[in-house]
Amino acid sequence: MNKETTKLKISANLFRRLMAMLYDSLLLVGIIFAFGIIVFILRRLAGDDTLQAPSDVAQSIITLGMWLSCASFYVWCWHRNGQTLGMKSWRLQLQDYDQKPLSWERCWLRCILAHISLVSLGVGYLWCIIDKKGRCFHDIYSQTRVIVLAKK
Repeated sequence: MNKETTKLKISANLFRRLMAMLYDSLLLVGIIFAFGIIVFILRRLAGDDTLQAPSDVAQSIITLGMWLSCASFYVWCWHRNGQTLGMKSWRLQLQDYDQKPLSWERCWLRCILAHISLVSLGVGYLWCIIDKKGRCFHDIYSQTRVIVLAKK
C-alpha cells in the first residue's frame, strides 16, 4: 500500500459512506443510461417494437443486466485501487484486513452483501453505528474495512 493509506486507520462513519454513495449514484445514472441505449439498440436490431413493453423474461434479463453493469462499476473500482470516485472525494478507501490487494471474489462478495445490507431497510449499514470498530454487515462478512485517509 502507499504511504497515504498507512497514515490514518479510522473506520469511515455512516455519514461519509452515505455521501460517497450519493456521489457514486450520479455516476450510476450515466451507467444505467448507457445500458438503456445499448438495450434500445439491440431491441431495434432484433426487430422488436421498442414501444411495446418487453416480455417478463426479457424484462428480467434487462433488470439483471442493469444490476450487473452497476455492480461491475463498484467491483472494478474496488479491485483496482479500493476506491470509487465518490470514495475518493470523501477520502475513503476499501481495504482487506491484511492490507493486501482485494481479490475479484472478495469484491463481488462485498458488492452482493452490500446490496443485501441496503435492501434490508439499511440495517446492514446502520450496523456500523453499533459495531465498536465501525464496520457494516458487508464489511464484517467480506473481511474488508472502509477507512478514512489522511488529508494530503
